[in-house]
Amino acid sequence: MAVTIDHSFHVAADRLWDIVGTPNRVDWVPGVDRCVLEGNVRSLTLPGAGDIKERILLHCDARRVIEYSCFEAPGTLQTHHARMEVVPTTEGCRLLWQAEVTPIEIEAFIRSSMEGCLVRLEQLLAP
Repeated sequence: MAVTIDHSFHVAADRLWDIVGTPNRVDWVPGVDRCVLEGNVRSLTLPGAGDIKERILLHCDARRVIEYSCFEAPGTLQTHHARMEVVPTTEGCRLLWQAEVTPIEIEAFIRSSMEGCLVRLEQLLAP
């Protein structure tokens, strides 16, 4: 099973992509204090929660798609694969974001984190 987000924004697709399509930009991710990008590995520091390492599997500016997978994390996370795509619409754009994780018990935490990201994105993109 996967956590799926389909959220509309009233801004141009390129404006949203400038944020979510920049692998080392984390001001829109609650709880992340620091990010270091080395090649295709993104290392995130979450004070109080630990460090996470993700591998950027695909990054395509032309299609506005990024895929990444967490391969090192504290806790019970076994597998993680996520895909984000920014799609232009007549009113602005949509963010299609899907994360597949195991164990299933962690999905609620992942969904909550993703929803927190949406709140931050709306704040950053506000006029």
